[in-house]
Amino acid sequence: MKEHKIYDLIGIGIGPFNLGLAALVKPVDELETVFFDQSDEFNWHPGLMLDEVTLQVPFMADLVTMADPTSPYSFLNYMKETGKIYKFYIRESFFVFRKEYNNYCRWVTAQLDNCFFGKKVMAVDYEDGIYTVTVRDTKSDNYSIWHTRKLVLGTGTNPHVPVEIAQKRFDRVIHTSKYLYHKDQLNGDKSVTIIGSGQSAAEVFQDLLPEVKKGLRLNWFTRSERFFPLENHTKLTLELTSPEYIDYFHTLPEDQRKTVLAKQNILFKGINYELINQIHNSLYAMELDDPNLKVTLMANSKLIDISRSEDLSYLLSLSQVEENKPFEIETDYVILATGYKYVEPDFLNGILNRIRRLADGNYDVRRNYTIDHSEEEIFVQNAELHTHGISTPDLGMGAYRNSQIINQISGREVYLVEKKIAFQSFSAEDILAEQKMNFNLPL
Repeated sequence: MKEHKIYDLIGIGIGPFNLGLAALVKPVDELETVFFDQSDEFNWHPGLMLDEVTLQVPFMADLVTMADPTSPYSFLNYMKETGKIYKFYIRESFFVFRKEYNNYCRWVTAQLDNCFFGKKVMAVDYEDGIYTVTVRDTKSDNYSIWHTRKLVLGTGTNPHVPVEIAQKRFDRVIHTSKYLYHKDQLNGDKSVTIIGSGQSAAEVFQDLLPEVKKGLRLNWFTRSERFFPLENHTKLTLELTSPEYIDYFHTLPEDQRKTVLAKQNILFKGINYELINQIHNSLYAMELDDPNLKVTLMANSKLIDISRSEDLSYLLSLSQVEENKPFEIETDYVILATGYKYVEPDFLNGILNRIRRLADGNYDVRRNYTIDHSEEEIFVQNAELHTHGISTPDLGMGAYRNSQIINQISGREVYLVEKKIAFQSFSAEDILAEQKMNFNLPL
């Protein structure tokens, strides 16, 4: 029988989380790894790469720093190597521009020989402890076969458009992820309506405000009760991304986790305070020149349907939720800020019997980020919000998750993993354990 090289780990998808894993695993000599992505190159949310828009986490939430501050793949080393570290120092801001973060990630990919772009994973099969990965080259259409003992799924989330809208295939109804590809059309004597809340909606609204002076009619409707600020920048709230809170959240019953998550949306889906204030300041200044601004902002407004109007614009049917009162508006363009959702990749069809499920069909993700029955073979990145809580999409916790993955695969502590960083307690068990330790009381 012909022998094949067997990798210790194959990563599928190269977004920030798997790219961080590829960088952190590079100096681990005993592990042979390879990562694939179907895109031609690394390019993080190019349709929203707006000027002067920053990340909402500090620069230390780069690919590697929180696991290894001495790594050559850190953001600060990128600044040094590209001659920008003093400019960054003088700028005196923890928050890097989104474009700069993208450039940094591209710089890292250029240095890694274990990352391959333009490679689409078509299928994964399993036999005798080995996963076989079939990969198609997107340019040549050639196929190759790879073998590994472990998989890390990092295909990320996809832009979410409600099914009833997506089925209509309207050409001027777009998701915010495609905004910059259409921006040139969103000007002049037209009307644009943004549907949804959160940071992306606010960024697009602020970016389009200057066009109002040129005749654009700009609307923004959200189903949320108000234009919620992002509330995870207070220190004690940030501790909800700590290892202790992940431990606590993971032990909650499935139904209770859903209830808790529903209450925590504004902790990671709101709008940052600076942008909310900037929008208000812009509107205030614009009204000085034009008391009749062609701008509408309205919360508590649920989109019911989109249809074509007689003049080929779009007719939006909405309802004011609190009043339970329907209303309609016409608009030339619709921008959907309806978020992102995880979509299970088709290439898993060959190994579905190896994956654990919860009652609702979602992955049953163990505390160590595995979803296979043996709890040591298939790891996930950013697919465990329902089991691990709001730290899941947080760039700042990516290095923590990757440290755990690397330590488990290597069988040793390659990277020190913090276990207690929060000042607060989350579970009654913590108090009971402390009482027992201090007073020798029975639990």
